[in-house]
Amino acid sequence: MSFPKLTPRQVFEAADRLPRARLAHLPTPLEEAPRFAERIGGRVRVFVKRDDATGLLLGGNKARHNEFLLGDAVARGCDVVVWGAGVQSNNCRQTAAGCAKLGLECRLFLSLGNSSTEPRGNLLLDYLVGAKVEFTDAPLGPDLDAVLAAKADELRREGRNPYHWHRPRVVPLAAVSYAVCVAEIAEQLAERGLTAAGLYVSSSGATGAGVALGKALLGLDAAARLICPMTWPWDIPTAIAADANDAARMLGLPHRLTAADVDADESFIPPGYGKPSFAGREALRLMATSEAILTDPVYSAKALAGLIADVRAGRYPDGSVLVFIHTGGVPAIFADPASVLDVTP
Repeated sequence: MSFPKLTPRQVFEAADRLPRARLAHLPTPLEEAPRFAERIGGRVRVFVKRDDATGLLLGGNKARHNEFLLGDAVARGCDVVVWGAGVQSNNCRQTAAGCAKLGLECRLFLSLGNSSTEPRGNLLLDYLVGAKVEFTDAPLGPDLDAVLAAKADELRREGRNPYHWHRPRVVPLAAVSYAVCVAEIAEQLAERGLTAAGLYVSSSGATGAGVALGKALLGLDAAARLICPMTWPWDIPTAIAADANDAARMLGLPHRLTAADVDADESFIPPGYGKPSFAGREALRLMATSEAILTDPVYSAKALAGLIADVRAGRYPDGSVLVFIHTGGVPAIFADPASVLDVTP
């Protein structure tokens, strides 16, 4: 089934019909990285979509998410946000920051895994902006989701009006923000007379669903390469397509995706969720030493490693334009500096 091809302006207008809290510095810059491109083979042009520069406590992709999520919370009259992820979560850091700006109480329930609870990196910033932090042994995914739902229920019994991580609503809403990001990229490239052959981003969830949806809304021919930072107990392409479709419904748009439309690459996850890889460390250092742009050591670094691997494998013709969507996460560098500097395979 064919769907109407939208302009970037039409995507912006559809998104603006949803409740929204203006928290991010948008549009973020689209910056060419010629020395980096030369270092990885010199056959393509690489542009960095600087979503590490969204503002909101050192930037990142969650600032875009929270424009719609916290906008939804405010529209519903909520007075407390119940959120959770890993101890060094970029998501929680920017959610806590958004709550501080909007006058909402923030309760964070952070999954321990093997992480230190020493206040450093993202966790330090959570405390500094006033989040109330508790730690849990519940792993990421359905178990932690259940903890958050139970905590929200407790607050309701106390007479509060909580907004919590309810996956069926918050993931599609967050995805809307990255359909907007892709529209920004398309507009910025058009101003230069360019079109992208590939879009690269670290995601196995909302951000990736938004990128895939944005590609469909705009009718782009570019590959939308979602470099997954983690596995989930469900099929990732199927879930991303479903979330993209729910986001399209929220926007009042007819576009629909199937799992076959989603290019989710799980091959860069090793050695595991939240753990730096050799290829990621190489990518981080190449970008830092050639362009003075820092990635985080796991998420955006692994996505950048995916771009490098594809270029070196000859996936794109000479002169192709590639866009790396930088999702931020730089504070994680300061949680474990030794792992960033380790250059052993």
